[in-house]
Amino acid sequence: MEPACKRHFIQDTCLYECSPNLGPWIQEVNQSWRKERFLNVPLCKEDCESWWRDCRTSYTCKTDWHKGWNWTSGSNKCPAEAVCRTFEFYFPTPVALCEGIWSHSYKVSKYSRGSGRCIQMWFDPAQGNPNEEVARFYALAMNSRATAHGIGPVLVILALMLQLCLLN
Repeated sequence: MEPACKRHFIQDTCLYECSPNLGPWIQEVNQSWRKERFLNVPLCKEDCESWWRDCRTSYTCKTDWHKGWNWTSGSNKCPAEAVCRTFEFYFPTPVALCEGIWSHSYKVSKYSRGSGRCIQMWFDPAQGNPNEEVARFYALAMNSRATAHGIGPVLVILALMLQLCLLN
């Protein structure tokens, strides 16, 4: 894997493991290796395009990295029938990469970086974390929809708790 490509996967791992701003997209799952995941996080289109551009000439053997690996050696290897080809072969568009590689953990947003409506994988922490505003916006939007469906009181409390956490 090219270094320019690898840095996106490192940043993706940092976002997944360390971001306090993915709460609105966390879903419970019943898998042996985890109990929750995030789903359809609105990734800024420029971050997705950059990821694809930097990875399109690197090689992979699969379109969905969440499942289907051969683990018999103790580390993930391509399945026996898989053929290594460029990312561009398996992911012909930026959307195919960003939405497919982690089983729809991300959904490429129509919004741009700095809009307050999409998660930025890359930002300068000295300028603050722009993803706080994004999480707040979607938590409140989800709360409004839930209120209309009758489960509002619990979600109102959760949204307020999230806001307090983000403000501290």
